[in-house]
Amino acid sequence: MNVFISADIEGTCGITSWAETERATMDDYRPFQQQMTREVNAACLGAVAAGAGDILVKDAHDSARNVDPAALPKAARILRGWTGDPLSMMSGLDSGTFGAVLFTGYHAWAACPGNPLSHTMNLGNDSVTINGVRASEFLINAYTAGYYKVPVCFLSGDEDLCAFARELIPEIVTVPVNRGIGGGVVSIHPDVAVERIQAGAKEAVKKAARCAVPMPERFESVIRFREHKTAFSKSFYPGARLEDGKDVCFETGDWYEMLRYFHFVLSD
Repeated sequence: MNVFISADIEGTCGITSWAETERATMDDYRPFQQQMTREVNAACLGAVAAGAGDILVKDAHDSARNVDPAALPKAARILRGWTGDPLSMMSGLDSGTFGAVLFTGYHAWAACPGNPLSHTMNLGNDSVTINGVRASEFLINAYTAGYYKVPVCFLSGDEDLCAFARELIPEIVTVPVNRGIGGGVVSIHPDVAVERIQAGAKEAVKKAARCAVPMPERFESVIRFREHKTAFSKSFYPGARLEDGKDVCFETGDWYEMLRYFHFVLSD
């Protein structure tokens, strides 16, 4: 089985400040860049232990140049930087090549108190909904996996996000490493996080076939922008409509068309 791993940072064990996620603030960033790498490596090792062959890691945070490739097992390839295609954090995924998708370091959705850094794709919106559900990057990317008929079997990150993931995909293995409280975070020990992620990834890959993503027949998205002028500008995407001054709405029966919409409307 080949495995795809999408790695973010705001749900990495212990992170509580934007400075810890940004390369420009190296003193704050470096320890959590290293922890992000350790968690991705743990997921790779767990997948290998479960019999995975090729592993493709998508570095999916900010510059997409966070994970240290030399710290990963030799079975892993890594996609760094942004290709510019609508798959975004899932670039490199396709149908027929992969048997499982794993997520590491993922965070809660915009407006969720489960992480002081909660957001969906950028900081320019107050919320993103899909079919009336507040959408996280996990939900968006899980639907992308479902579009390609690849099971989503593992997630590490915030407690709230892990709880949501288990509702969406009951058989998914989750490793909650952080619990947000206002502007703070209670986290487990970083070494414990690494141990649990490796064990969880091993268990998850073994039962990946039971983790199919339930795909709706149609998709309706509402993006609530913080600035009405931004919403006005984005509402000119073909098929989109502006409501209530700040809400940009779009409907489709094709998930890839929704990804194309997000690519042009929700991206920075």
